[in-house]
Amino acid sequence: MILDKLAGSNQVETPSTELLGERALSKLKWRCRRGLLENDLFIEQFFKRYESSLSVAQANAMDALMDLSDNDLLDLHLSRKTLDQVSPALDQVDVREVLKMLKSKNTL
Repeated sequence: MILDKLAGSNQVETPSTELLGERALSKLKWRCRRGLLENDLFIEQFFKRYESSLSVAQANAMDALMDLSDNDLLDLHLSRKTLDQVSPALDQVDVREVLKMLKSKNTL
């Protein structure tokens, strides 16, 4: 994915553990802007909680989720549909992890 190139590190870390660089984080936040206010609110909370610890793999998973329509993304967040129902190709470990993070109700 495009974010792999933007991680901004020459370290020998795998994408699953390499932290997302500042530029890539900024691009991801821009990419995550949505048309439904509800989705924007969920995504805003996600970044408040996780932006400092977001890995490249998690960013790629979030980027993949952003390919969904606003209604499908909201259905996933509210558990009205499963990943398999919305997009079987997205039913992967990293995407499920990010979806769980999006649904997290922990306070800051």
